[in-house]
Amino acid sequence: MTEPSSAHQAPPGCPVHTDAVRLAGLEYQQTPAQMYRALRREHGAVAPVLLDGDIPAWLVLGYSEVTYVTSHDELFARDSRRWNQWENIPADWPLLPYVGYQPSVLFTEGDEHRRRAGVITQALEGVDQFELARNCQLIADRLIAAFAGSGQAELMTGYAHALPMRAVVQMCGMPTSGEDTRRLVEDLRISLDAAEGDDPVAAYGRVGERLRQLVKDKRENPGPDVTSRMLLHPAGLTDEEIVQDLISVIAAAQQPTANWICNTLRLLLTDERFAVNVSGGRLSVGEALNEALWLDTPTQNFIGRWAVRDTQLGGRQIRAGDCLVLGLAAANTDPQIWPDAYVGAENAAHLSFSNGEHRCPYPAPLLADVMARTAVETLLERLPDLVLSVEPETLTWRPSIWMRGLTALPVRFTPVVQ
Repeated sequence: MTEPSSAHQAPPGCPVHTDAVRLAGLEYQQTPAQMYRALRREHGAVAPVLLDGDIPAWLVLGYSEVTYVTSHDELFARDSRRWNQWENIPADWPLLPYVGYQPSVLFTEGDEHRRRAGVITQALEGVDQFELARNCQLIADRLIAAFAGSGQAELMTGYAHALPMRAVVQMCGMPTSGEDTRRLVEDLRISLDAAEGDDPVAAYGRVGERLRQLVKDKRENPGPDVTSRMLLHPAGLTDEEIVQDLISVIAAAQQPTANWICNTLRLLLTDERFAVNVSGGRLSVGEALNEALWLDTPTQNFIGRWAVRDTQLGGRQIRAGDCLVLGLAAANTDPQIWPDAYVGAENAAHLSFSNGEHRCPYPAPLLADVMARTAVETLLERLPDLVLSVEPETLTWRPSIWMRGLTALPVRFTPVVQ
């Protein structure tokens, strides 16, 4: 499943952890919960790990430890320029889109972070949730109509991924269809969750160029959208600051929401607890949405935080400049908070939207819930006899340690004549 670092030479200047574990391997990608349990048994709440290229970091596995890190920005900050490993990072390192410093809200701290996050919050507060739900239902109806007559569909590509993509770009003032929009979303996927042969660094650059054009267009012709509200905000963000913050908003809203939709549908279609009341059962859908956040959270791990000074965490000595990866999925299933291995779907204290000052800004989680809930409920209402067209155990997860999403969700149903 994993290989100890002692079998490989660490880059010069790296702290040596002979028991460090690579965050890689097919078994880990498909059944990460087993990996988290093994790491917790061997290392406790904070484990030494190796990122791509055997770059060392710490994976924070414990619920209370993740909460502590995200609540103490004075000890664990977001500005990645603090990292003590930059001399070992190549220019084409695949995780650069995550950790390479950008003038983005993601890397700001203190008053500057509050200023930038405040602009995003007010821009998102301008989104009417009822209108968003109506738009999502219209998008869902169009997507379902495209495959309803065939009696079969692959929902990850044809539905779960497409619906939030169209909803988010519409919120930001872009056309919901067209080649430009399609390429933007594909480049976002590559930069966040690259498959073999993808170039995430180049994809991230193309995302920036497309959004620079959008900001330029909205500067000249503002409208009732998130981008225009950010441009008109009295904080007076520069165009480049808005571009970088839009990347954060769109990336956080699109792919994680797509995975949330698909992971919830998988749960509804494979777990007998939901089978009796799956058709039109709104309480059941709400429970499934919440349980998916606990057990298959769309963002498994988030990189990262950087230690401001030497400190201790979970019994580990953390050096100034060390990188900490937030193990959101591991924290959500920490046996310290679920001692009987029972995860209560009615409990909403999960860390799927992170925690602290750098958590997803309000009301982003509410908007994501509107998109996900509307997508799931509309599909089940339109196709009430929806079932998996393959055995549940044959479903596979995307090979990513960062995102948690299926490669495909094939289904069948009674064809519907439009």
